[in-house]
Amino acid sequence: MITVAVADDQAVVRMGLKALLEREPDLRHVGEATDGAGALALLRRTRPDVLLLDIRMPGMDGLATLRAIAADAELSATRIVVVTTFAVDEYVFTALQAGASGFLLKDSAPEELVNAVRVVAAGEALLSPAITRKVIGLFGRHGAEPVLGLDTLTPRERELVAWVATGKSNEEIAKELVISPDTVRTHVSRAMVKLHARDRAQLVVFAMRAGLAV
Repeated sequence: MITVAVADDQAVVRMGLKALLEREPDLRHVGEATDGAGALALLRRTRPDVLLLDIRMPGMDGLATLRAIAADAELSATRIVVVTTFAVDEYVFTALQAGASGFLLKDSAPEELVNAVRVVAAGEALLSPAITRKVIGLFGRHGAEPVLGLDTLTPRERELVAWVATGKSNEEIAKELVISPDTVRTHVSRAMVKLHARDRAQLVVFAMRAGLAV
């Protein structure tokens, strides 16, 4: 059972997400908040596996909430999926840097939202294809930045880090490269250790900063 909390200042959005979650047998809605301060209190009280978090909220917004969660070791186990109406490039990258594991638009199909919860709870990173293209395009224009530890990666590890940045799962990458998912998982895990990546989402950030692309 995957436990999920929701933080959004719009009642209709909270109601819709709760209804969506409650119809899935493996997901359990454990509470909701209307702002960042409420979200932090909710997380400390319920310790959910996943938090669906809005960016624009009154008082403490989603980005400030993400930073507060990242700074609190007791809350680090909760994975964050940012769900917003704003497809703004800077929001995406800032949210990923602050600790988000996924980023979806509110007009995403219900099955995409449900899949996002499951994927992120399993330790994967998730970005919608449209969002991924925007962020990669943004960093293509700004150029690569130094990433500590990048020179320690093998050519295969660099290649797979670049594939991770496309938003594809290990299974999808394995199909593209005609190798086993276990091989992908091994190389990605080694790259995460070498780059001191907190999770797969941070690996996406490093790949984009370094200008790695497939």
